[in-house]
Amino acid sequence: MVHEKTDRIIGCPKGIANGDAIGKQTEMLSREDVLRRYPHGIRGFEGPPGSIIPRYVGNSKREWLIGETTDDTERTIAVARAILRDGHVSHLGVGREMRGCTKCVHPGVKSLWEFHQASDPARVATEHDGCGAAVRVAPVGILYSSGRLDELVNGAREASISTHGGTLAIAAAAATAAAVSAAIDSASSEEVLAIAVDAAGEAERRWPGRVDTSLAKAIRDAHADLRQVPALQPGDIAARVFPNQPTTIVPLALALATLMRSAEAAILLAANIGGDSDSVASITGGILGAMYPWTVNEEWSRVVEAVNDHGLIALATELAQVRH
Repeated sequence: MVHEKTDRIIGCPKGIANGDAIGKQTEMLSREDVLRRYPHGIRGFEGPPGSIIPRYVGNSKREWLIGETTDDTERTIAVARAILRDGHVSHLGVGREMRGCTKCVHPGVKSLWEFHQASDPARVATEHDGCGAAVRVAPVGILYSSGRLDELVNGAREASISTHGGTLAIAAAAATAAAVSAAIDSASSEEVLAIAVDAAGEAERRWPGRVDTSLAKAIRDAHADLRQVPALQPGDIAARVFPNQPTTIVPLALALATLMRSAEAAILLAANIGGDSDSVASITGGILGAMYPWTVNEEWSRVVEAVNDHGLIALATELAQVRH
């Protein structure tokens, strides 16, 4: 049982990093643009690992590489390191670790830019509802078992508020952390969905904001909508739940994670949808990597490790030892 749980914990960050790197190839493209650039669809890494993704050649912000992970994985690792150093989740500890992150730190990503400009690890953001918090909270779900909903929700908020203080962002982070935790505890897909919705709802009750949209409801609705589809296809999903806003990105990721049975297949599906594809692919990849660790594509993981040198297996093994 302990060995199986460790396998699930290792499968989670590997799924996150794989999804992040595969999904980056189509990030912010429409479904139509995905097909124009990749007529056969995304089937893995579309080019030599370590070479520049064609559409990023000459990009003034960053020439992203095939196999490179984004700030999603970089800040997931920062949260993990903060937990391992402090033994718990605190926004100060997370802020300290995230000060060393460098990816996507520019005015175009306001949540991250404001944090780094403030140069204060104790800073608490009061706005921003994007998914930047949800993509990094998996270590919170690894730390706390799924029966500890209060700690999962509080921990998700602590891991979020350095950059994201909006209600939707915190609710999305709570839902993601809870889903990861339940997946590690061998919960069924239905149970993973239920605890994600409960965590989102609890976060919305504790920290209500000015928005009149419920993330918990958006998660339920996305799952109910896609459950009716006979076969999950990128074109159909893009027409129903295109991931380009807070009320669709994490809800889509959680729907795919609870309707599918393969991290590899879900990552490819997310990449072929477009939109915020790296976020969707990393979140759903992390959850399914924990639920079904044998479905994590090991060749992709070898490429990701070769390009990024993350040391994910060692990091996950350390996290497994502090889970409670």
